[in-house]
Amino acid sequence: MKTIAIIYHSAHGHTAHIARQVLEGAQGVPGIRVDLLQAEDLARTPDDLLRYDGLILGSPTYLGGVSGPFKTFMDATGRLWKTQQLKNKLAAGFTVSSLPAGDKQSTLLSMFVFGMQHGMVWVGNPILPEQHAGVPYDEAANRLGSWSGLMAQAGHGAAPDAFVPGDTKTARMFGRHFAETLQRLGGVAMAEQPGEQVAA
Repeated sequence: MKTIAIIYHSAHGHTAHIARQVLEGAQGVPGIRVDLLQAEDLARTPDDLLRYDGLILGSPTYLGGVSGPFKTFMDATGRLWKTQQLKNKLAAGFTVSSLPAGDKQSTLLSMFVFGMQHGMVWVGNPILPEQHAGVPYDEAANRLGSWSGLMAQAGHGAAPDAFVPGDTKTARMFGRHFAETLQRLGGVAMAEQPGEQVAA
């Protein structure tokens, strides 16, 4: 059984809704267990991350970056970084903003750098934008055209589940792809150089 943690912060429920869609997609892969974890809780107990083979990071985009609570969680992993205890785990990221662009790419890049500093292996978003195949824009997977991670959009002040069908579909596909990649690569059991240790 491979294990995935979806770690997120959600102030108004939109990022939480996308996190649940990612979870649904990942759970559809046999041999995978997925837990939803709030970034605020993990900021107090970052060692809980050691139980997982893969980490999917989720934050709203605020002023071109992750939210304050999510950054607090990231900073709380400093002692894990010093000993590289997250090394070789798989990682991926998703973000939500109220505008189609909203500088979401900056948020995903900050998550990517976080993963690289911890020695994790990043999993992108290989889903081709379906509108190019004639699918209506709001129903198209990866309609926002992001390959570094998952992007979704919810209008300012909209209900937490007020996403177009394409974004929820993309989130499920993204979760499934991550889980399938984890199965294919065997979790943390990746090739190591002599003298290196694999994080448990």
